[in-house]
Amino acid sequence: MATLSDVAAHARVSKATASRALNRPDLVAPRTVERVRDAAEHLRFIPNRGAQHLARGRSGIVSLLVPTLHNAFFTPIIGGAQNRAAATDLHVTIAVHPLEDEAERVRFEQLVAQVDGLIVVAPRGDDELVRRACALKPSVLVDREIEGIPSVSADTAAAFGSLVERLADAGHERVAFLNGPDKSWQNVQRSEAVLGAARATGVEVDILGPSPALFTTGAALADDVLATGATVALPFASDLGLGLLFELISRGRAHFGDQPRSDDAVEVVGVPGSLAVDVDGEALGAAAMDHLLALLGGSAPEPPERRLTVPVAEHWAGPRGRA
Repeated sequence: MATLSDVAAHARVSKATASRALNRPDLVAPRTVERVRDAAEHLRFIPNRGAQHLARGRSGIVSLLVPTLHNAFFTPIIGGAQNRAAATDLHVTIAVHPLEDEAERVRFEQLVAQVDGLIVVAPRGDDELVRRACALKPSVLVDREIEGIPSVSADTAAAFGSLVERLADAGHERVAFLNGPDKSWQNVQRSEAVLGAARATGVEVDILGPSPALFTTGAALADDVLATGATVALPFASDLGLGLLFELISRGRAHFGDQPRSDDAVEVVGVPGSLAVDVDGEALGAAAMDHLLALLGGSAPEPPERRLTVPVAEHWAGPRGRA
């Protein structure tokens, strides 16, 4: 395998000049750059990207932090960020850091010392703790907003408000809303949007939770949902809804599809075949990486706080979780 020294010898320049010609061509005469590049191509020289980053005082690595790997919501975000980074010479690592406890600070600082920037998914972390963490390296928040930190969020609140309006139009008068973790920024936005839409339409809302986005939790909430007398359940996450639907079906209390509705049946929103909030996690991850690339390039992302529109799907096909 050809080395930089081989390229330099073939181009009849010093090793330092060959390095500059390949990495900083603006510092070298155009004819010399052309000669070095021709030599590199002829010898099939493969540059050491790691060494190039280190020469610029960087690692070439960015980290995407998620609070857990058990929530399917985070998987497409990771994929979207990695796909966008593939067009650059950055490598993306995945780390599990909830950023909910000061005790995690030392472990977090060890990670930060090894990377150039961070994409942080920390829905439940304290604002001040997250702010101090993001101050250590160029950072972008995903699905939450803290003043002064660039962020990309899915506007699920507006979508949930729209869902309540559509349920009211369909004749539902009482909704059981299964909300998410109480410290989640998105959960606060969703809850306010649901209650606002309920007031505007005259729908009664019973809030159950907070709840994690788990199938088992949804199944365990069946008694609470039935006790409300609601004709429809609106879970914040699809896994929660699937668990609830499974339990309701086992009791003969579920309404879904085009079946005739019985007086004691409950419809579950956000499961296959129903209305659902359809968050594009890959778009979230890609937009967050764009923000981070701007920061690493020395410019401020525009706009610094970006909210992606979230559609309400008519007939949703498969499960996703939410933060």
